[in-house]
Amino acid sequence: MVVDEVARRFGVTSWKKKDAAQQAFDSARRIVFVKPTSFMNLSGTPVRLISAWYRTPPAGVLVVSDDMDLPFGKLRMRPSGGHGGHNGLRSVIATIGEDFPRLRVGLGRPEFDSVDHVLSQFNDDERRALPEIVSAAAEGAILWIDEGLEAAMRFVNTWAPTGTPTECD
Repeated sequence: MVVDEVARRFGVTSWKKKDAAQQAFDSARRIVFVKPTSFMNLSGTPVRLISAWYRTPPAGVLVVSDDMDLPFGKLRMRPSGGHGGHNGLRSVIATIGEDFPRLRVGLGRPEFDSVDHVLSQFNDDERRALPEIVSAAAEGAILWIDEGLEAAMRFVNTWAPTGTPTECD
C-alpha cells in the first residue's frame, strides 16, 4: 500500500510484470517501484534481479515491510540491519546483504497465529487508521528519495498518528 501511494503521488500508473514482481518506472526521478509477486520468503530474488538490472547498490534500495514486532501503526526506518525474524527481509538479505535501508510498518503482535494475523483483513479501527499510516510511510519514502536517509529517519522515527491515542503512542 505504501509503494502504491508513493507511485500514485508521483503520477506513476503503468505497471508491468517482470522478474516475479510488478514494476513501474518513473523516468523523471529515475525510480523503479517494485512489488514482488512471489511468496514473501522468496522476495529477495526479484529485488536482486531488478536492482542488478538497474545497477542499484543495496543502499539505493528502500525496502518497505510490515512488522509484527512494532505496535500497529508505528513506523520505523533504519539504514541497515538484520531480518528480525521477517522472512521477506531474510530473503532480501540473503540476496543483496544487510546494507539497505528499510521502512517498517507496525502490524502489532497477534494474540493468535502469526500467519493468520498477517494474512487477515484489517479490523474496522485499523481500516480507519490506515490512510494516515500509509500516507506517513509514503511521506517517509519520498523524503528518502528527495532529501536522503537522515531526513527520512527523522520524520519516520518521530511520527505518531493524530487523534485518539493508540497502542503506538
